[in-house]
Amino acid sequence: MIVMKFGGSSVANAERIRNAAEIVKQFLPRKPVLVLSAMGDTTDHLLEAAEKALTAGTVSIKTIEQLHTKTIDSLGLKPQIHQEIKPLLEELNNLLVGISLIRELTPRTKDYLVSFGERLSVRVTAAYFKSVHIKAQAFDAWDAGFISDSNFTSAELTKESWEKIPQILCPLTDAGVLPVVTGFIAKDEGGNITTLGRGGSDLSATMIAAACRAEEAQVWKDVDGILTADPRLVKQARPVEAVTYEEAAELAYFGAQVLHPRAMQPCIRTGTPVRVKNSYNPAAPGTRIVASLDKKTGPVQALTSRKNVTLVDIVSTRMLGQYGFLEGVFSDFAKHRISVDMVATSEVSVSLTLDKSYDLGPLKKDLSRIASIEIKKDKAVVTIVGDVRRSSEILERSFGVCAGLGVQVQMVSQGASKVNISFIVNDTQADDVIRALHKTFFEEQNSSLPAEAQPKRSQP
Repeated sequence: MIVMKFGGSSVANAERIRNAAEIVKQFLPRKPVLVLSAMGDTTDHLLEAAEKALTAGTVSIKTIEQLHTKTIDSLGLKPQIHQEIKPLLEELNNLLVGISLIRELTPRTKDYLVSFGERLSVRVTAAYFKSVHIKAQAFDAWDAGFISDSNFTSAELTKESWEKIPQILCPLTDAGVLPVVTGFIAKDEGGNITTLGRGGSDLSATMIAAACRAEEAQVWKDVDGILTADPRLVKQARPVEAVTYEEAAELAYFGAQVLHPRAMQPCIRTGTPVRVKNSYNPAAPGTRIVASLDKKTGPVQALTSRKNVTLVDIVSTRMLGQYGFLEGVFSDFAKHRISVDMVATSEVSVSLTLDKSYDLGPLKKDLSRIASIEIKKDKAVVTIVGDVRRSSEILERSFGVCAGLGVQVQMVSQGASKVNISFIVNDTQADDVIRALHKTFFEEQNSSLPAEAQPKRSQP
């Protein structure tokens, strides 16, 4: 068995659904299970409809209905499919009426609301697959064994899911049926619809793959796999053949649009490979995400960056030789519910990075009692993911690049996972740094530094 997950852009309209069907046909001998996101921007449209119902008392599902009915007609499906999705559209309309009357949108209701995107998507897609002689069957996730806790908007799957999913799906694939399962959603033990939070559809696919001990989970996106850098910044960015789970997680944490680390957890547990593929270029081999690599061709696998970061420098001579100081610092962060990303420490200082969105006024007031605080905004994290056993080489070349560009590195941190080195620069410098790093690590064979980034040395 393999599991194939298609995101919203891959099933956005009739043309993309036809393309998905052609891809799936090639994999039918490998007994696939299909996991789908909502079509196109349907989730956004659902949330917009809820906002109008909540704030203006206006109920309209016109945009959502038109997309799905137009797609059905464009696919040339029989009128029966309209009757199949009609009850769902009526249920959605009734839900929005309820929201408009009570003027309330609880997390539980929000999960119920956004579930309609995936539920409509699998029904339309499965109907088309059947029309082109693929033996498909649509499943809401809870009918495929997905049981979660009741943490609405960010639910966790229960251990019962590991047992129920293979009991339901494996006999179907063995019988030649293609299950088409909703991603992103589940039901709790009380029968309430839940959503799985960030990376939820990918998590649905990896959960099925891991629970069923599939050959691999394929996540179909609109790029040729994991790239050496953001192609919008670096035209020469190229696909990476394979990365480890840890490397993929670090890339995701620090800004790369790959797989959310949470989505990889089931496959990490069972050692099931994940492959990122391009639905616009099915012939491309994509990138495999695996437990370990047999070989690496260079010190660096990929580069990524995240902007709009805040750097906080905390300095106090009271740290010198004292215990409990860091505990006091981080208890203040916990008190104000502020999550820390990167940390670097010395005998008398702590430097750390935060998301830009936090209000740091109250935190600064508390910390000022024990240290001097400097808050620096508009920073960027540049992350190098690769073989940190070669960290000396990586740092030498990276700092040479920064020196050649006249960029001052403001903080450095090596992750505990031993696969990333990150450093802080100004927001406005990050793009140039990424381009120059890509040139030295990926474009110039057997070269230590690009010419324009050579560090300036004085003559003896």
